[in-house]
Amino acid sequence: MQKLILDTNVIVSALISGSIPTKILYELVLTQKVEICLSEEVFAEYIEVLNKDKFSKFANFKSKAEVVLNRIKEVATFYQTNRKIEVLTDISDNKFLELAAVSAADFLTTGNTQDFTITEFEYTKIVTPRQYWDNYTLKE
Repeated sequence: MQKLILDTNVIVSALISGSIPTKILYELVLTQKVEICLSEEVFAEYIEVLNKDKFSKFANFKSKAEVVLNRIKEVATFYQTNRKIEVLTDISDNKFLELAAVSAADFLTTGNTQDFTITEFEYTKIVTPRQYWDNYTLKE
């Protein structure tokens, strides 16, 4: 089973649009067709970001976010990150690389191509949701 890390922006996009991040989240992650990799630090960021007031302008965002967070917590494999990595200029994003290192995830999916300027980290390919969906998903 593929191991996948979702950057927070992918979850936000999944909740506010009907685009590829939505397909990744609902058709692959929440149905356990891929293994979602998490750390406490990454999950804490999910909670913090998804609870920001700026998203209240989107219909039912808070309630959808709560359901998604609860389901992600149920299906995710949690990893204890034990290594500090300082590769990215936005230091708060390094937690995703720390998770990639310990989980040996196949993919880290992010819409943040400005900060994630590398395409691979150790065993993990760093791809946009579109790249992941078009090239790497296990299509039925």
